[in-house]
Amino acid sequence: MSFLTTKRTRRVLLAELAALAAVIPAAGIRPGAAAAQGGVVTPDGRVYTAYVPAATKAGQFYQYTCEFDASWVVLKTFGKDVTFEEQLDVVGFDTSLEPYYEQTTEGFVIYGGDITSAFCGDYTSNMLARSTGTAFLPLFEHYGLHAETVRTREEIEATLDRGGLIWMKATVDFLPWDDTTWLTPSGKSVPTVFGNDHAVVVMGYNDDGVVIRDVLGPTNTNWERAYEYDVPWETFLAVFEAQGSDGVAVFPTDDEAADSSRTIQPAHSIEPTDSIPICC
Repeated sequence: MSFLTTKRTRRVLLAELAALAAVIPAAGIRPGAAAAQGGVVTPDGRVYTAYVPAATKAGQFYQYTCEFDASWVVLKTFGKDVTFEEQLDVVGFDTSLEPYYEQTTEGFVIYGGDITSAFCGDYTSNMLARSTGTAFLPLFEHYGLHAETVRTREEIEATLDRGGLIWMKATVDFLPWDDTTWLTPSGKSVPTVFGNDHAVVVMGYNDDGVVIRDVLGPTNTNWERAYEYDVPWETFLAVFEAQGSDGVAVFPTDDEAADSSRTIQPAHSIEPTDSIPICC
């Protein structure tokens, strides 16, 4: 996760406010239009076509580790409690080139290591630090889970219908973004965003949109940010496409799918035990 405060025009500010308003805390929504046969009703009255109760925690491992925090959610939900250090060891840490950027006439360009095969950047201080889904596929497979890329709404819905979760790249609060290109030393080009790169987990859907698990929680850029919230399909798909439609479907084993700890519980706020110094 990263967030860079830049000078914004009135039009951009209005667009961001509109997008933020579209992200709805899960506890306050009653999507009656989704009450179709075979749907899932949560104890607090929300209705989804599919809903996989995802694990959560208060805050990220470090300031720019959102990819690992999202993968922790997936792994923990399916019975694997994996530390950040253990995850990083499997994903890999490309330190060949600390990411930096240039603003060109065609937009932002970030220069860094190969984020399609490892994580790159100082996760404690560099807002450009990040990775992609292809680098995280081996992590889920390492812990015995089936994982595959997903790039469409249909594939996302099919994953959730089968009891899986989707690790995905997004923007913070699904807000507007600046189109950006990441260039590796070998010349590989990766579409990404500038300033508000993030990663979250898709844990449910209905006709109106998706339900998101985001362990970032409240920070000084959004004290109202919930750990679970709904995003309309239109907003979700636009952000998903901006990040190169970068999603990973992860499926549990039969034993993990039957884990009683995944019983649906009401959405609720989780208060951090300590102050979390996150800028976003």
